[in-house]
Amino acid sequence: MSTDTLIKVEDVLAEHFSQVVEQAERKVLIDFYAPWCAPCKMLTPVVEQIAQEHADIKVIKINADNSQELMAKFGIRGIPTLLLMNSGQLVATQVGAASFSQVKKFVQQ
Repeated sequence: MSTDTLIKVEDVLAEHFSQVVEQAERKVLIDFYAPWCAPCKMLTPVVEQIAQEHADIKVIKINADNSQELMAKFGIRGIPTLLLMNSGQLVATQVGAASFSQVKKFVQQ
């Protein structure tokens, strides 16, 4: 598999959130996770598959342990939490592990 066909899920630091997410002119799927979180680990391959199949959506991960201010900004109390943003505006939130079909439906909002 060549690297030009593999779409990577980018790990974004809180200080780059505005630049990467709020200034994006397309949909952005954000996965708030923690490395120690078992449901987050179950969601990782789902999020990666969404990135592969939806090149029109930017998919990023944010480590919740390092992003308390973003967690507070969006009222996130549990992880994993997915946020769907479009042109910098919050469109939808989904909390908890989900199947590929559930996340696929979520990003089509």
